[in-house]
Amino acid sequence: MGGKPGGPLDAARLRRLRWRARRGLLENDIVLERFFDTFGERLSESDVEGLDILLDLPDNELLDLILKRVEPQGAAAGSSARRVLERLQSV
Repeated sequence: MGGKPGGPLDAARLRRLRWRARRGLLENDIVLERFFDTFGERLSESDVEGLDILLDLPDNELLDLILKRVEPQGAAAGSSARRVLERLQSV
């Protein structure tokens, strides 16, 4: 379905993930687009799991995490989500 467990995602899966990442807030869209431009070709299955957790959050909560206004809680505090969040905060 995707790439190898430790390898990069295939092109079709990466396109679907980019589509899912489209948000209602322009600020989130800009950060996510930069994230995919920078890290998209190197995302692992673990990264996708973390990104899925973050994309399940409402737009305003995701933006607050990206801008470091709040600390991650619940599933967003897990290691894979935190790793992706750190990358989102870096772009």
